Order: sequence, then C-alpha cells, then structure tokens
Amino acid sequence: MKYNNPFKMGMLSVLVFLAGCATMDSGRMAEKSLYERLGGKEAITAVVDDFVGRVAADKRINGFFANANIPRLKMHLVNQICEASGGPCKYTGQDMKAVHKGMGITGEAFDALVGDLVATLDKFKVPAKEKGELLSVLGPMKKDIVEKM
Repeated sequence: MKYNNPFKMGMLSVLVFLAGCATMDSGRMAEKSLYERLGGKEAITAVVDDFVGRVAADKRINGFFANANIPRLKMHLVNQICEASGGPCKYTGQDMKAVHKGMGITGEAFDALVGDLVATLDKFKVPAKEKGELLSVLGPMKKDIVEKM
C-alpha cells in the first residue's frame, strides 16, 4: 500500500511506534509469577523433598510428623506452595487450623520449621526476593498452626 499523503504516512508511523512501545512496556511490566520464578512444579517438588527430609532429621520437630503419611504430606505441600505462588495447582487438604489442632505446636517449633525451610531454599540458591515472597505468603499460617507460645 502506497501513501502519498505525508500526514497519513506520519500518523501510521506514530501508531506503529506507539504500538511497539506499548508491547515493550507491557512485556517489561508483566513480571513472571512467583511460581514461574521458583522454577515451576518440578523445582517446588525438589524443594519439598529436601525440606521434608530436613524436618525428619530435625530432633526439635520431627516428633510432630511421627505419624504423618509422608507421600501425602509432600503432595499437599507441593500443591499448597504451587497454588500460593500463583501456579496452576490446587491445594485440596484441610485448612491449617484443622490440620494442626491438638498437636500443641509451639512458636519455637514453628520457627524451627521455618528455619529448615530457609536452609532448603538456601541450598537451592533461591534468590532473596523470591525467598522473601514465599515466606511472606506462608508466614501468616503461623496463627493457625501455633497453639502454644
């Protein structure tokens, strides 16, 4: 198509330029979800596997998991982290208050668990930003899990 009118040609150029800028800007502005930045379900599964092994070896808290169905626990943890981080998974387990009712979990035990999670995230070299975002998503669960301060 040939444009003889310089005004039309100029307007077309401006529109093409603006469309390009909008595309660049939206690409730059649209940050990946935490789920994607963590590496997706495969990476979350690897983190959960290491984390559960670390908890099992932690004498401060492993007694709370003595009767747990470990494969089911891992599945629920993966789905919970996946969903909480913006992934496609759905957590189908009970709410945190119901799951932990009567276990007598203390603030100290909860903090030990978080410490084990941080150690696992450090092992996998999860960047500080993503680690902070994940912990801020999971942290509010403390009020539903801890029964004894």
